[in-house]
Amino acid sequence: MNCSHVLLKVSDLHEAVKDFRELGFVVDYASAEAKARHAHIWFAKGPIIELLTTPPKAELLRWPIDLAFGRGSGTRMARWARAPEGLCDVAVVTDEHDLAVPSHRLRQAGIATGRAVKWTRTRPNGAQTRFQFTYPRNDRLPFLVTPYDPPQHPAEVAHPNGAIGLSGVLMDVSPADRPAFDLIAGGDPVFTATTADLTRITAIELSGLTGDLNPALLHGALLRPASRRI
Repeated sequence: MNCSHVLLKVSDLHEAVKDFRELGFVVDYASAEAKARHAHIWFAKGPIIELLTTPPKAELLRWPIDLAFGRGSGTRMARWARAPEGLCDVAVVTDEHDLAVPSHRLRQAGIATGRAVKWTRTRPNGAQTRFQFTYPRNDRLPFLVTPYDPPQHPAEVAHPNGAIGLSGVLMDVSPADRPAFDLIAGGDPVFTATTADLTRITAIELSGLTGDLNPALLHGALLRPASRRI
């Protein structure tokens, strides 16, 4: 399993899209702009950045969300809703287009997961994208997604700020979470894990950036050129 995307929670998606475009990123809404809750910063290959905003009062809807998206999803989405703006989660993508087998492997290893949810998203141009996702019950662990069908990575992306790829995901990982984290994400060198009390994303690194980014426009995210470590 390899890193699929890093989630950046924002309070106002349209404002965030405007700010990241000002920072020199090409940003695409994931669905019709007026009602969109997700937007993507794509690269030609590898992980991407997903901007997301949560529905109103999502932190109060834990049980309905569990029913809709599988056990464990309510706790995770409530955490996203309560969190301030910033990096809030990370997904890994499997080789399979069905999550039944990888989910079974995790459960055999003692990692409880919710059910696999089949999802269809309608893009701004009306085309549909299909994929599956499942959340470990431990809401601090990376969650799983299948490849997009059809594939979504563009052949070329020309970000004005020079960014060509998301090359590093820096994580704090608690000792209790480390075995499960290593099983889910440890095979991908894009992750750098440091032992800490709480499992969380601390920063992401981008290759190709031609300069520093204005932190006032990053909506709480710590995002740096790949050559710089924190």
